[in-house]
Amino acid sequence: MWLWLIMEMDLLYILLFLSVSCTRTRALINLKYTVEEEQRAGTAIANVAKDAKDAGFVLDPRQPAFRVVSNSAPHLVDINASGLLVTKQKIDRDMLCRQSPKCVISLEVMSNSMEICVIKVEIKDLNDNAPSFPTDQIDLEISETASPGTRIPLESAYDPDSGNFGVQTYEITPNDLFGLEIKTRGDGSRFAELVVEKNLDRETQSHYSYIITALDGGDPSNFGTVELNIKVIDSNDNNPVFEEAAYTVNVPENSPLNALVIDLNATDPDEGTNGEIVYSFNSYVSDKTRELFKIDPKTGVITVSGAIDYEEGHVYEIDVQAKDLGPNSIPAHCKVTVNVLDVNDNVPVINLLSVNSEVVEVSENATPGYVIALVRVSDRDSGMNGRVLCKLLGNVPFRLQEYESFSTILVDGRLDREYRDQYNLTIQARDSGNPSLQSTKSFTVKITDENDNHPHFTKSFYKVNVSENNTPGAFLVSVTARDPDLGMNGSVSYQIVPSQVRDMPVFTYVSINPTSGDIYALRSFNYEQTKTFEFKILAKDGGNPSLQTNVTVRVEVLDVNDNTPVITAPPLVNGTSELYIPRNAGVGYLVTVVKADDYDEGENGRLSYEISEGDRGFFEIDQVNGEIRTTRTFGENSKTTYELIVVAHDHGKLSLSASALILIYLSPALDAQESIGSVNLSLIFIIALGSIAAILFVTMIFVAVKCKRDNKEIRTYNCRIAEYSYGHQKKSNKKKKISKNDIRLVPRDVEETDKMNVVSCSSLTSSLNYFDYHQQTLPLGCRRSDSTFLNVENQNTRNTGSNHVYHHTFTNQSPPQPDLIINGMPLPETENYSFDTNYVNSRAHLIKSSTFKDLEGNSLKDSGHEESDQTDSEHDVQRGLYCDTAVNDVLNTSANSMGTQEQGSVQDVN
Repeated sequence: MWLWLIMEMDLLYILLFLSVSCTRTRALINLKYTVEEEQRAGTAIANVAKDAKDAGFVLDPRQPAFRVVSNSAPHLVDINASGLLVTKQKIDRDMLCRQSPKCVISLEVMSNSMEICVIKVEIKDLNDNAPSFPTDQIDLEISETASPGTRIPLESAYDPDSGNFGVQTYEITPNDLFGLEIKTRGDGSRFAELVVEKNLDRETQSHYSYIITALDGGDPSNFGTVELNIKVIDSNDNNPVFEEAAYTVNVPENSPLNALVIDLNATDPDEGTNGEIVYSFNSYVSDKTRELFKIDPKTGVITVSGAIDYEEGHVYEIDVQAKDLGPNSIPAHCKVTVNVLDVNDNVPVINLLSVNSEVVEVSENATPGYVIALVRVSDRDSGMNGRVLCKLLGNVPFRLQEYESFSTILVDGRLDREYRDQYNLTIQARDSGNPSLQSTKSFTVKITDENDNHPHFTKSFYKVNVSENNTPGAFLVSVTARDPDLGMNGSVSYQIVPSQVRDMPVFTYVSINPTSGDIYALRSFNYEQTKTFEFKILAKDGGNPSLQTNVTVRVEVLDVNDNTPVITAPPLVNGTSELYIPRNAGVGYLVTVVKADDYDEGENGRLSYEISEGDRGFFEIDQVNGEIRTTRTFGENSKTTYELIVVAHDHGKLSLSASALILIYLSPALDAQESIGSVNLSLIFIIALGSIAAILFVTMIFVAVKCKRDNKEIRTYNCRIAEYSYGHQKKSNKKKKISKNDIRLVPRDVEETDKMNVVSCSSLTSSLNYFDYHQQTLPLGCRRSDSTFLNVENQNTRNTGSNHVYHHTFTNQSPPQPDLIINGMPLPETENYSFDTNYVNSRAHLIKSSTFKDLEGNSLKDSGHEESDQTDSEHDVQRGLYCDTAVNDVLNTSANSMGTQEQGSVQDVN
């Protein structure tokens, strides 16, 4: 039986290797190890993890190396978490495999990467058992007439060891009259037959005593002994004889009791008791055989006496002896071989090869083709009766891949624990017998959770309204996110995403309970400052890595009537305003407009005005715009002072108000004018600001124009300075445009129309000898504000013809005004200076409008013409020469009209 099992397992492994290579399973390797029996518990047989890794397996060091899916001896060996194959208890091969020549323990393990490893551990036999006989002594009776060569079978010795360590031979001591012949049975066991080697003579010796020794094949050999007692009896001439020495019969398993197996017949020609035969089993027939079969001692009929099971034994050998009742009977022997025929009487047995045969766990992220379990179906029947077909019942996302000796259950669809967390699978196995037998096995597949679902808020947007002036710490709203995952994967925590609200962190406005999602206010909100704000809440699960989502929460602050109106117009001093109106003001005269501000909005900020106390008979107020107008005229006898208490109140549920005392005085000095419409103080303020801005703008323009004009006058061409500075300045490559306006005599823009600018500016400050040509130049481009003037006065007595001669006569006026002031010093006084104004004007016009020429007679072009190729410094020199000539001409001509002495003075100056 063990031999058959081992051969079947070897075939199973071969088929397993061939079949798995065609499946989705990534790899399959075979590992073979040996271990001697009698090893103590915890002995390491091999490092399977290392050998598998060397064979190409991919192992995750963070997880157990292997998962045992099949173990033929789980109580003897196992694989620990580190991948070591160790013994769990002392192994006794003789108990495990009996007489089988080969004893193998098989394991099938699976790595985390779904790679299968088939492990075979051969248990090596030790010669730890000695042969033993069933009894302490063997008693035989042999007729003295037994001829040499007569054989008598002896009881066999039993040795639990197998192979060479079992019983190999027998010895007899002493070896004089009898010998031993060793024979082998069909199962490999050996037994001895006693052989008569010499003639016996009862009268010589009737008793013999020998020692039978059974030896095994160990080195050194173990042995067992038994005492053999032989009694020589008187002879019975004829012995019983069987028709055949061996018989073979077939018996179906499960044959009923007393069913006929075989009818043996032995003959003995003797008569009487010497010919009467008795049948029996030999003494060394096993107890198991005696349980299944029995023999009728008189007829020799062998029948069934127990339940014959093909799966427990296929063949039985029965040694039968026939012995007559005469004296000195020599028994006859024959062997009956009973072959048990298989009947389909065993239903298939389904074994689920997993860590837990009742519940199989698989991750919801398992991909199609992932192996969740191995299934081995066995049928103890043989042939077609033992050929089994399996299938998986029901519409489930799994399939069964069937092979020759085992099957695998694979994932065949998408798994979602949140949709369905477990499946009840049923495997059906049916053999091919006639009629066929079937069996089923159900087990549960539990889908384990993976963090594959994001938290999901129950709302896509949260909006909460909160009244302003709330209490810090007040509850606002609770957000809820659901995560259908389990455990930490479905545990949701909340937090606020960092952001800014009015340049402040949102954490200063609100807080959230990370477990419940309750949101609380951290401050008292003010509607007038913050009407609404938004922030995001992040929901994160506890998976690794975690998944998260967020939602927006909008907080809208509701206005509360918490601001008291403030009266802004008319201006109040200690809550009182004094106003003046004319006594003759008519009915409807606008006294003033009461204005108030309220920072609240809506009805809380809408204001109404009324006169609560005072002289309400003389005045009325518009409830909406706050205009106070008279309702009657004031007579001469009317009092001069009126008091009004004006109240501005809002329209909130709890109305707030502000009041002011307005004192109105009647003034006869004011004229009554009907005021049209209300005075808009803001408009007045804007107009005032605009006016101030306009004045400033005009002033800036005036200053800019003035500065530009002054700069232009400063840039007026100065003949002498140009001539003087010619030798002191570096020549520039830049060509300067010259305008004739640079050289001019400017009329004074004042009331004295009879005055003319001659020279100007503070450039004439270096010397009193101003007209000394060799010491100082005469600039013409001077500021008008620093000018000296030549005063002329009309003298009718000097007029001749069409020419008008103007002269000036000094009188005794105090203080006298000099006629000509040069650099702050007057010219010498004379009695009378006369100027021909026509000539002076014509010369001045000539200077102003002339086109100057250089010393060679070339024209000097002004700014309106094309620039000259000469440099600026050359222009300056040439213009200075002709400017001097023109000025001197004017002065000389003016001097000719003076007296002789004055004329000489002017000439000296020139």
